[in-house]
Amino acid sequence: MFDLISRYHTQLLDSFWVTIKLTLFSGLFALIIGTLVAAMRVSPIPIARWLGTLYVNIIRNTPLTLILVFCSIGLYSTLKLKLAPEGPDTLTENAFRWAIVGLSVYTAAFVCESLRSGINTVPFGQSEAGRSLGFTFGQNLRYVVLPQAFRAVIAPLGSVFIALTKNSTVASAIGVGEAALLMWDMNENEAAVLNIGAIFALGFVILTLPTGLFFGWLAKRFEVKR
Repeated sequence: MFDLISRYHTQLLDSFWVTIKLTLFSGLFALIIGTLVAAMRVSPIPIARWLGTLYVNIIRNTPLTLILVFCSIGLYSTLKLKLAPEGPDTLTENAFRWAIVGLSVYTAAFVCESLRSGINTVPFGQSEAGRSLGFTFGQNLRYVVLPQAFRAVIAPLGSVFIALTKNSTVASAIGVGEAALLMWDMNENEAAVLNIGAIFALGFVILTLPTGLFFGWLAKRFEVKR
C-alpha cells in the first residue's frame, strides 16, 4: 500500500484536492439555494410553497448520476451552455463547473429539509412577536426565525455536508478528475484492488472525520437553550 502511495502521491493529492473543491463550492451554493427553497416552503404564498415542495420532491427522488449526466450531456454538450471560457482546459473546466451545479442543486434539497425542520422548532410566539413589531415575512425570517433555525440544525447540516463529500465521487461519471476517477484508473493499471480501496477509504475518512467533529463542536457551541 505504501508503495502505491509513493508512486501515485502527486495524483492522489491532486484528485483529493479536486474533491475538496467540489465539496466546498457545492456546499456553499447548496446552502444558498436550500435556504431560498426552505423560505419558499414556509412562505404564506401558496404558489411559492407549491414550487418549493415540487423542487424538493423531484430532486430528492432523482438519482444524482442522472442529474450530473443531464448537466454534462444535456446542458453542455447538446445545448452548448458553457460555464468556462474557451481555452486549452475548456472541457475539463466545464465538466468541473457543471459538476458543481449538479451537486449544488441535488444537495440543496436536503439542506432545505434540514433547515425546514429547524424552522419548525422555533416557537410560534417568536414569529408572532416579529409580526407585532411590524416585520414583513422576509424580515421575520431573516432576523427572527432563520438565526434560531440554523443553530438548531448545525449537526444535521454537518451530515448533509459529509454526504456531499462522498457524493462528489459521482462526478467521475462526467469525467471530473476527482478521487473516484483516479481510483478507477489505478484499478485498471495495478493488481492491488484491496490496497487501492484501502487508500481511498482512508482518504475519505481523513476528509469526513474532522468535518463531523467540527460540526459536532459547532452544534454544542451554538446549541439553542430552551
